[in-house]
Amino acid sequence: MSPKRLEGLRLQAFMVPIGVVFAVLFAIPLAQSLYFSVTDFNGYSTKVNFVGLENYRKIFTDPSMLAGLGFTLLYAIGTTVIVTVLAIPLAVLLNRRFFGRNVVRAVFFFPAIPSIAILGLVWAFILSPLGSGAINWLLDAVGGFGPVPWLSDGTLAQLSVIMVAVWSSTGWHAILYLAYLQAIPGDYYEAARVDGASARQAFFRITLPLLAPAVTVSSLLLMTGGLKVYDLPYTLTKGGPGYATFTITQSIIQSGIAQAKFGQASALAVVFMLVVGAIVALQLVLSRRLEGRLS
Repeated sequence: MSPKRLEGLRLQAFMVPIGVVFAVLFAIPLAQSLYFSVTDFNGYSTKVNFVGLENYRKIFTDPSMLAGLGFTLLYAIGTTVIVTVLAIPLAVLLNRRFFGRNVVRAVFFFPAIPSIAILGLVWAFILSPLGSGAINWLLDAVGGFGPVPWLSDGTLAQLSVIMVAVWSSTGWHAILYLAYLQAIPGDYYEAARVDGASARQAFFRITLPLLAPAVTVSSLLLMTGGLKVYDLPYTLTKGGPGYATFTITQSIIQSGIAQAKFGQASALAVVFMLVVGAIVALQLVLSRRLEGRLS
């Protein structure tokens, strides 16, 4: 056997573990989900009947599932846009030299350290719609305002969940952008100052174009994390009031486990996978085009 052929076989051998992991963690579960999605399997009984596309029809007529899809998309898009808008200027500020800079960086990064489920429980007390809630108590002490229904009003509950997510994620993504900022050569800014460019012009002509790859990475992490979110809305609002903060993942878990509708939950998981795949693919295309225009 020729050395080139032997080298090719060695490289293929390194791919075997990756293929096994892919098959066990993705291909096989996906095939099972596709199969169960066209059956009435309840997760317990061994008797399974073929029901065709009935489970898919129920998905688009179930108000809880439609509400979960709507809020999941709102959450994913809202957190991605707001965190990106806040994290880039914050990273620029943290990149400057000032007293206590490392301490300030640590303070902004800290919200990303605790479990998001723990943060949800803490913020549930802070945003409690009762007068005993921390914010409502403060509003009453300062201006005599009545209790604000932060978590008992549908719109306010959605805004509250997104606000907490933005609060916990902005610092982490700012540090991500900061790492890219520190890789930009200072000579670029020196040349811009010599040419008489203002700070605003330097930001839009140098900083932002060179941060385009970071925007792609950050927005992809935010979007994928937002689409599969479960812990924060559940610990903060339990999906309420009503279905205002219901998520797709919560709907899948509730249908499959709590209601023993494994087939319907599998159908929802398949639809959700297709939606996530389409959104991520669209996001990557738009990000690549944005990088091309900025570069």
